[in-house]
Amino acid sequence: QVQLAESGGGLVQAGGSLRLACVSSGPSFNFKGYIMSWFRQGPGKEREFVAGISLGGGKSDYADSAKGRFTISRDNAKITVTLQMNSLQPEDTAVYYCALAPVYTTNYDNPTSYINWGQGTQVTVSS
Repeated sequence: QVQLAESGGGLVQAGGSLRLACVSSGPSFNFKGYIMSWFRQGPGKEREFVAGISLGGGKSDYADSAKGRFTISRDNAKITVTLQMNSLQPEDTAVYYCALAPVYTTNYDNPTSYINWGQGTQVTVSS
C-alpha cells in the first residue's frame, strides 16, 4: 500500500509562511490516476479540505480560506506534493494531512473520498 508522509509543520508567527511537503512511498502506482489533497483539522473542529491537485493534469483547487494565500504544487518525478502557505493566521492552526484519492472522485473536498492518509503535521500560528 502506498504510504504518505508529511513534513514541514511547525510554529510560526501570524503573517509568516510555511511549506509543507507530502512524499509518497511504497509500491509503484499509476500516480496520474490520482489526486492528492491537503486537509486540516483544528482543535475541536472537523477535518476540512484545504487544497487539491490532479497528479496527472495538474489541475488544482482551493478552499475559500486558502485562495490567494496557499499554493499547491506537484513533482511527479518524486511523487511529492507541496503546500506553500503564506500570510498564515492563528485560525490556520491545525494538524495538516495529505491524502490520496482516485482521479474520478467527484467529491474531492470530502475526506471520505480518500483512500490513503498521512499521519499529519502540526502547524501552529501564534498571534
